[in-house]
Amino acid sequence: MIPFAGLALTACGTSVAEHPNVIYIFPDQYRNASLGFWSDPEFAQWVGWRGDPVSTPNLDRFAREATVLSGAVSNCPLSSPHRGMLLSGMYPERSGVVLNCMSERPESSLREDAECISDIFSAAGYDCAYIGKLHVDYPTKNNPQRPGTYVSDAVPEWDAYTPPERRHGFNYWYSYGTYDVHKHPHYWDTEGRRHDVDEWSPQHEISKAIEYIENRSSQRDARKPFFLMLGINPPHSPYASTEDCDLEGYELYRDKSLTELLVRDNADTTMAKAAAARYYFANVSGIDREFGRLMRTLEEAGLTDNTIVIFASDHGETMTSHSTADPKNSIWSESLNIPFLVRYPGRVPHRVDDLLLSTPDIMPTVLGLAGLGDRIPASVEGRDFSAILRQDAVQPERPRAALYLRNLDGERDAAGLVRGFFPEARGVKTPSHTMELCIDRDGRLKRVLMYDDRQDPYQLHNLSPEEHAELFASLCGELAVLLRENNDIWYRNRVLEEWIPYDKE
Repeated sequence: MIPFAGLALTACGTSVAEHPNVIYIFPDQYRNASLGFWSDPEFAQWVGWRGDPVSTPNLDRFAREATVLSGAVSNCPLSSPHRGMLLSGMYPERSGVVLNCMSERPESSLREDAECISDIFSAAGYDCAYIGKLHVDYPTKNNPQRPGTYVSDAVPEWDAYTPPERRHGFNYWYSYGTYDVHKHPHYWDTEGRRHDVDEWSPQHEISKAIEYIENRSSQRDARKPFFLMLGINPPHSPYASTEDCDLEGYELYRDKSLTELLVRDNADTTMAKAAAARYYFANVSGIDREFGRLMRTLEEAGLTDNTIVIFASDHGETMTSHSTADPKNSIWSESLNIPFLVRYPGRVPHRVDDLLLSTPDIMPTVLGLAGLGDRIPASVEGRDFSAILRQDAVQPERPRAALYLRNLDGERDAAGLVRGFFPEARGVKTPSHTMELCIDRDGRLKRVLMYDDRQDPYQLHNLSPEEHAELFASLCGELAVLLRENNDIWYRNRVLEEWIPYDKE
């Protein structure tokens, strides 16, 4: 390991002191449309849909200093699988996280031997911190406060304590598995002490991040640059009342009608869930306020120019679109498409780009931006697109399509534990189209979704494969390439091979 001190040189000859700090902040279940700047003509021209009527002044300001990706994709839009891909740069079958992590799914958990983004930053001399929701560990009976038990008496258990040997290079820890009580969160610190808090979780977590950045209690080695990940839980559910949301943000939306809040052509205002929009948007605006507080801290500390800041999410939120109550785990764009904003003053210019960034691409791209591209592990399945973000003279080929995955529980054993997984759907997102193929448990085609996203941005008109045979064949060809490249279970088992040309070059 090369320490970041003095004038030591990296292998490529640059001063290690030039390596930037990195902050990656990703609120859970944050709609890309829930960013106020999408209503500005500069940004609106890049998308075909209306932005939500939200107030996000700090993120709007940040977007005008950043590169904004309009087409970033959460390939498996579910909390744990996304986080496994984000940390490891590997698709779910290789990361180990194929389903949302909980006690009845012992086979879905981040591999202990995975070389994660934090492992790389730590080995390169960074101080590494994780604050907030993690949700990539299979819960075990490792409760530090009550050894031999889960962290609560819930059945099944979703929350988890992550011991030091599973923290993948993070030396500062203030985190939990998953616990959706936004105003009474809890966390385990670096030493395994539990902290129960009576404060809205984003506000508390940003305060902890500010303490870390300012190094108030020597939480970090000030001689090193830092890598900080902030896994904020809201606007993830629950969002059913003022007990679940930021009250200051709620004042912005409390008197608005559902038709004023749900402005999309595909929104169903008759659903019981429609009323949740007020509380969801309240949390969006509260997160914006806290994000602004974090950015002011960087500015006051003189760290803005040498800090890469990324604002993203793990997946979207349908919020009554298509009349579905499921907020995620679908190929519909409001689930699949995520925010992705990158600010790196002087290195990443302000602009909007429609790059189809997939989740496994994030790890190598962030490492590339930080000048650590030569350390990207061979295990990584994503690609480094930092040259595109920097607008280098020489850039990699852009992806033609992104892969979509939806897995369900496999069979249960005699103890009721889930073994394996059922790969219910695979699909493809191109710059212009979306397609999903869904099978039943006998492997037969159950449903096809196919949309022209440019002509039909709200995905209201499902195109018939029979009536659009050439388009269907073309998208099946793109899907075959992605499944083969990723050695996906559909490719290995030749699922729907009568439509998907697996062996065609």
